[in-house]
Formats: sequence, C-alpha cells, structure tokens
Amino acid sequence: MAADMHAQGAAERRDLAVRAAVEQGLVGGSDPAPPLVCLLDTAGIRESAAALTEAFAAALPPGTPVLHAFAVKAAPLVPVLRLLADAGLGCEVASPGELALARAAGVRAERTVLDSPAKTTAELREALALGIAVNADNRQELERLDALVAERPADGAVPPIGVRINPQTGAGTIDALSTATATSKFGIALRDPGARERLVRAYLDRPWLTRLHTHSGSQGVPLPLIAQGVRELHGLAEEINAAAGRRQVDTLDIGGGLPVNFVSDAHTPTFAEYVGVLREAVPALFDGSYGLVTEFGRALLAKHGLVLARVEYTKTTGARSIALTHAGVQVATRTVYAPAAWPVRILPYDAKGAPKPETGPPVVQDIAGPACFAGDLLAAARELPELAPGDLVAVPDTGAYFFTAHYGYNSLPRPAVHGFTVRPSGGVRFALARPAQTPADIVAEAGGAQRDTLL
Repeated sequence: MAADMHAQGAAERRDLAVRAAVEQGLVGGSDPAPPLVCLLDTAGIRESAAALTEAFAAALPPGTPVLHAFAVKAAPLVPVLRLLADAGLGCEVASPGELALARAAGVRAERTVLDSPAKTTAELREALALGIAVNADNRQELERLDALVAERPADGAVPPIGVRINPQTGAGTIDALSTATATSKFGIALRDPGARERLVRAYLDRPWLTRLHTHSGSQGVPLPLIAQGVRELHGLAEEINAAAGRRQVDTLDIGGGLPVNFVSDAHTPTFAEYVGVLREAVPALFDGSYGLVTEFGRALLAKHGLVLARVEYTKTTGARSIALTHAGVQVATRTVYAPAAWPVRILPYDAKGAPKPETGPPVVQDIAGPACFAGDLLAAARELPELAPGDLVAVPDTGAYFFTAHYGYNSLPRPAVHGFTVRPSGGVRFALARPAQTPADIVAEAGGAQRDTLL
C-alpha cells in the first residue's frame, strides 16, 4: 500500500511539473520555446535515499558502519551529487572525471570509493593521497598498490583498500550488464582453479587490505542471484579472517545493481525487499561483524527523471503513423540501440501540458527521434492517443543513464536539466541543474579554436 501511495504521489507531481514546464517556458509546442527538456523530481530522489538508508538501518545493529555510495556514472551531475550528499549518501567513482564531480559536489574523501578495472598509477596515487577508499580489480593492480603503499610515510595512514572479486555466479537477462559471469572483465575470478587460495594469500601478505568488494547485480539480474554473490563475498571474508587469526577484513562492499521497474510507476523491487532477500541468504551479514558499503545508482535515480519532448511533425508511411519528436538516441541511447532490453513508456500530453485524453481508439504509432538514422526510435508500433504537431511526449524513468549521459550523435545538443519541487499549494519551482548546450558550446568542444591547426 505504501508503495502504491508513493507511486501515485510521484505521478501527480509529474503531471504538475509537465504543465508548469510549459507554462514557465521550459518546453513548448512551438518556437521559441525549447523543444526538449529533462526534469528531475527532487522530492522523489530524497524519498529513494531515505528508503535505502532506512532499509539497512532497520536490519543492522545500532552503530554498524554503513556507507551508501551513489554510483556517479548513473547521473554525473554535480547538483544531483550534492542533493544526495545532503540526503546522507557518498559517491562511488570510476574515473578521474567522476572523482572531480564528487569533489566539486563537496563529497568528503572518506565518503568516496574508487572502482575501475583500469586505474592508472597516477589515479591510485591520488586516491591514496586524498584518503579515498580503493577497490583493486586484479593482481597487477595489487602489485602497483604494493609500491604505492611502500612510498607512503611510515606514520601515514593508509585509506581503506580492498579487492573486487567476481563470484562467477552467472548472468541475468542482459548480457552486457552481467558482471558475475565466468568470463566477466571485472574483478578476480573466485572459482578459477587456485584463485581462492591465491586471494587468501594476497590478504595475508598485505595487512593493509581491509575490505572485500563485489558487484554482481544490475538491470535484468534477479535478487536471489545478487544475494548469491554477496553470500560468496561474506564467505571469503570469513575464510580470510580465520586464516589471519584476526578480523583483517572489516568492511564488505556489496555493490549495487538493484533492478528497476520500467513498465509502470510502481517502485519495485524496493530496498526493503532487497534487504529481506539478503537477510535470508546471508543472515550473518547483518550481525554487525562487518561494516557495509553499497553502490546503488539506477535504483536511486531512474524513477525520478523525465524527458519531455515536442512532437514536431506527424506523418504516415506504409500505413504506419510516425510522430517525429526531439527526443531520441541522444537522451535514450540504450533504448534506441537495444530496444528489447531497454523499452520505455511513452506518456502523451497536449500542447498545454495536460495529459492527452483518449478521444477515440488508440492509434499504433512509432515515436521517432531527430537523429539521421532509421533506428532512432523511442518506441515502435506503440498504441497511443493520436499525436499531433505541438503535442508533447514524456518518457519517464529516465533519471539514470538516459539524459544524464548524453550521446552526441549528429551534434545534437545536450538538453537542459531542471530539478523540480512541488509546493503544498501545487505550484512548481524549477532549479537549473545543467544548462542546455548551445551551438557555440558544440563548436568549442569540436575544436573550433583549433580550426586551422591541420592545414
């Protein structure tokens, strides 16, 4: 019931925001209003952050150290990271750029975790100097860390360092997102011959290794399979600590990867449901013996983002109705290139921002984007109220990995991103989170200042 109320409240806020975006000129059915804008529901983001922290807090003994580190790749926008930090979350970063974004948002080093399968020596040295936790991906990276730790002053503290393991527990329904397969590029494989023994030895030889990390979840991965990976992680930590004769591993980084429901407004599965599955599969994870780190991204942001685009033209080709819009591959890259794995909902609105009523039988329509290739479709053969030029289409559940990670095909500009807050009166306040990219910005990024250097 609470989840249903939550979804209803988010849908009501969305409709208010769409109408207000039109009224305030953020998007519109005709020029000069922008034809494309992206919105983030700040109240929804805070609700998700609270749901995550509360789910784990309710299951753990008081005082258990827990860091919920947001996966920056899911929404690499400084204002978003700042909002999440204000809600009590840290950052998981996987590149120098993501680390720069986290620092710009004011996220403290001790609330930052560095993960990447290809860290340079310079990146590792910087992380150690800043006091950022590091998860090493492979044996060669551990050897680099040996040298860097040896360089540090004898009285200098070493930040938390762990190793990422691949539990090799199997794939979900989307191969490209399955990180715990037998041949995944991530982490040290746990089931390869002799691998477990070598991992234990690596920890015994390095007393500064105090964490273990895995990330076996993602879209398309069922909760029991994610929990199986965490169970393997916990078992290895227990084995290492028994061999060491002390609690050398004190923190388990269990990653993120909670799947998101893209077919309705319902928030399923919930963080509380995920914790329940973990408690059943790995009860000792919640006895307070280990500190915990999580790295959720999509599950925190996806449901709170909205692409809002103008229908510029409509036409019929080969008996197929087509609505040509300004939202396509540049804001929904995965959907365009892998539509079966990443289908999206299409919500129709009229030019004033009101939900478009069904005045007759639905019409089978393609919702096409602006890019110059035939596959630039948000949806194919979708039954909707008949769309007309000047109408708006909204694409919900796009707050993570969609418009936040722009794809510059055809030099299509990055759209503006606004956070919105609905006041008790029903009024909507917008706050700019990322300005729209201008033609001058595109020229500058494309080497405009170096125009003649190749002559």
